[in-house]
Amino acid sequence: MDKRRFLSENEIDRLLNAAKRGRNAARNYCLLTMCFIHGLRVSELINLKLSDIDQDGSRIRIFRLKGGFSTVHPLQEEEKASLKEWLKIRSSYLGTQSSWLFLSLRGNRLSRQQVYNLMRKLGEQANLPVTVHPHMFRHACGYALAEKGIDTRLIQDYLGHRNIQHTVLYTASNAVRFGKIVF
Repeated sequence: MDKRRFLSENEIDRLLNAAKRGRNAARNYCLLTMCFIHGLRVSELINLKLSDIDQDGSRIRIFRLKGGFSTVHPLQEEEKASLKEWLKIRSSYLGTQSSWLFLSLRGNRLSRQQVYNLMRKLGEQANLPVTVHPHMFRHACGYALAEKGIDTRLIQDYLGHRNIQHTVLYTASNAVRFGKIVF
């Protein structure tokens, strides 16, 4: 098995396609989509509450852990659609009155272990060459932003890093940043 700590965008796409199948497809697809788009840590993901989502304003409030800066991110179009679908189905789950965004079939907040197991299984279903775990989505987000040419300071703010050294990891290996250098 490969010991990489991140997933490529192609691998994220394969995981998202795998998440579209199965018993909790709407929840799992929404969960993975939000985890990738916002670079969420597993604890940030499972601690999302319905009140953190402003569908009218198309925003999500993210409470960063590990001393990071909490922030508000815009909701992306595909994310809004998956969120709408999940919320429609969520109302049929036990515990629908719960404030947690992502629920288990028993109506409880998803646990860290449930998310780890879910991602590992979906990685196997997608035939990925790595054992998938939640933090790979955070790294995939950072690398994807760097590949799009997003400024390092903006990536730092987006991921809630207090220390820029944690962000430089994503931009230092990005060859795209040298594309404008011409001799």
